[in-house]
Amino acid sequence: MSHQQTIVGLKIKGMREDKHLTVEEMAERSGLSVEQIMSIENDQYLPSLGPLIKIARALGVRLGTFLDDNDELGPVVSRAQDRLDNSISFSNDTADARKHMEYHALAKQKAGRHMEPFIIDIHPSEEKSFKLSAHEGEEFIYVMSGEVEIDYGKEKYLLKEGDSIFYDSIVEHHVHGAIGKSARILAVVYIPF
Repeated sequence: MSHQQTIVGLKIKGMREDKHLTVEEMAERSGLSVEQIMSIENDQYLPSLGPLIKIARALGVRLGTFLDDNDELGPVVSRAQDRLDNSISFSNDTADARKHMEYHALAKQKAGRHMEPFIIDIHPSEEKSFKLSAHEGEEFIYVMSGEVEIDYGKEKYLLKEGDSIFYDSIVEHHVHGAIGKSARILAVVYIPF
C-alpha cells in the first residue's frame, strides 16, 4: 500500500471525525455504503474519483483537500521527477477490484483551486464492463499515448494519441484503457464548490 493512499484514508477519517460525523451519517450524506466508507478510511481500497467527490461534498471540502500538501497562493510548478514519487492508485468502484489507474497530481500545492489536473497512467485490463459514476462538474481528457475508451451515458468513445474529449461529468461515465491496452492521459476535472 502506498504512503499517499494511507494519507488519503487518514485525512478522510480525520475530517469526518472533526465534523463529529459517524460512518453511517457520512454514508447517508454521500450516498455511499457504510462498507465503502470504512474500506476507504481503513485503506482497504481507494475508489474512483466519483465516490471521492461524493465524500468531499459530504464533508464540505474540495476534492483536492485529500491530496494537498501545502497552501500555495501563487503559481505551482510540477516537476516530472516529483510526479513519480507522488502517484495515487485508484481501483474501480468495487472493493475487490485491482488497481488500474495511477494518478499523478499536477497542482496539489495550489490553494483554493477548482480544477484538479492529473497525468493518469492507465494499466492494461481485459475488463469489458465497468460501473459508471457521475458527479457535478466537467472533465477534459487528452490522450498522450495509447488508446482510451470512455463510456459516457449510452455512448462509447475510443480515443487515440492526440485525441481529446470534454464532457459534463453529471452524465454517468467511466474512463479506461481500450481492452488490453495501456494509456497515459492528461485529465482536468472541474468541480464547482
